[in-house]
Amino acid sequence: MKFKTLWIFARCITIELNTDSNYCNEERVEIFINGRFFTESDLNVISLYDLLPNTVYEISVKDKKGNIYSENIKTKEETVLLDVTKFGAKGDGIKSDAFAIQAAISACPPGGTVYVPAGTYLTGPVFLKSNISIYMEEGAKLVGITDRNEYPVLPGMTLCTDEKSDYNLGTWEGNPLDSFASLLTGIDVENVNIYGKGVVDGNSENSDWWREPKVRRVAWRPRLIYLCRCKNIVIEGLTFKNSPSWTIHPYYSEDIQFMGLNISNPYNSPNTDGIDPESCKNISIIGTKISVGDDCIAIKSGKYYMALNCHKPTENVVVRNCLLKSGHGSVTIGSECAGGVKDVFVSKCIFDATDRGLRIKTRRGRGKRGVLENIVFSSITMRDVRMPFTVNMFYFCDPDGHGEYCQSKEYIAADDMTPAIKDVVAKDITCSGVDVCLLCAYGLPESKVGLIKMENISAGFREKSARTPAVPVMMDGMEEMSGRGIYLRNIDKLSLKNIEISDCEDKEIDMADINSVASLDVKFL
Repeated sequence: MKFKTLWIFARCITIELNTDSNYCNEERVEIFINGRFFTESDLNVISLYDLLPNTVYEISVKDKKGNIYSENIKTKEETVLLDVTKFGAKGDGIKSDAFAIQAAISACPPGGTVYVPAGTYLTGPVFLKSNISIYMEEGAKLVGITDRNEYPVLPGMTLCTDEKSDYNLGTWEGNPLDSFASLLTGIDVENVNIYGKGVVDGNSENSDWWREPKVRRVAWRPRLIYLCRCKNIVIEGLTFKNSPSWTIHPYYSEDIQFMGLNISNPYNSPNTDGIDPESCKNISIIGTKISVGDDCIAIKSGKYYMALNCHKPTENVVVRNCLLKSGHGSVTIGSECAGGVKDVFVSKCIFDATDRGLRIKTRRGRGKRGVLENIVFSSITMRDVRMPFTVNMFYFCDPDGHGEYCQSKEYIAADDMTPAIKDVVAKDITCSGVDVCLLCAYGLPESKVGLIKMENISAGFREKSARTPAVPVMMDGMEEMSGRGIYLRNIDKLSLKNIEISDCEDKEIDMADINSVASLDVKFL
């Protein structure tokens, strides 16, 4: 069983198996270190902990057929290991350990590691610094303090002294607004690793973060991890749960990797997306399991103000070997995407019991820079995803979302406020347990979806008695659907090849205002 090395830490090595399966294997493989049995796993992404720095290990993977593939890997060097308990952290879940943890981070030299041993560490926000690692061992838990007065506020915008620019720290749903600092906050830091088997728990079920979620109280809700203008950050292995809002939020950052994470928020917790890269470049989300109260992964680039004044698209996002379940959308693009999103590649994933699989949402007002292009989904297994593919250019978010400008289905001359979707590709995908509609795409009359290309799609619907009618895309005037196959409006180019749909109500494609059709190879079984 061949594998590749995803990342090497001082005390951990993460590998990815080269298999044809998505996320996990039917059979477990055995892992050996220096010839001795270490563990077994059915996952495609595996992390090996409890290693020593600057040490060569022979890593071997043995499959059920007895095939063995080995590689020698040397762990990274480490200058010092600083135990937070030596700085006064109690880990008893009673006394706040925020100052002790912050002291350990502040005192850690370049190349050093802040070590969090087993224990429950009650804490408010702590701030990261460059060129260090944080290692949380199994049994270590950071638990958020429930009193919001213990959370510093990050100002949305501050006018710089030279009055030539603004300094942005806080953000909320695509706008530069005051927000509370997160449990782990990074501002302009780089070369940071946060890894281990520990848990970061927002403790929101015991606080008031989820009450009146649309009301700003002092400032907007924090995340569990917020990375503002950061570079070269790796977050691996940890469990994140009970976040006050978006769980992990990279913001105007580059070269950020997430590997082997477990993100869990209650299904009814408000705005608790899993990972939300916003105006970021080079983002990898690999081997991660997400089950949340909103979108599992939401790829964004801000609203119009930020696109106009601080323009930065999100580009080159890779999602691979992930399990995404129990969320509004598995992988969502938008709706705050005024800066544009391009080059998104999602593959070898399982989408399980989410409302929507691929979910694209934008609206008039996002602006001409809000171009979505080169969105590619391939080798995906969808199980009980009610609406596997949705593209919506009439999304009714924001206070004006239900207004005539956003919701009119009539042609409105394109201007600086008109968004665009260039191309969406989906191939080699199996969907079972479809409920509402397989593909629903609705472009603007003045800005049609440039290309929808789907190949090798097999979809089966639930039994009629098990279906629940619902609106496939959140826009005014859209009727509820149940057991529908393909519904298309305002598409420039369409190519459907080798599409098989079984047990749905339709026997033909429902489409209107399609400029050109390259292929309509669709079979209703």
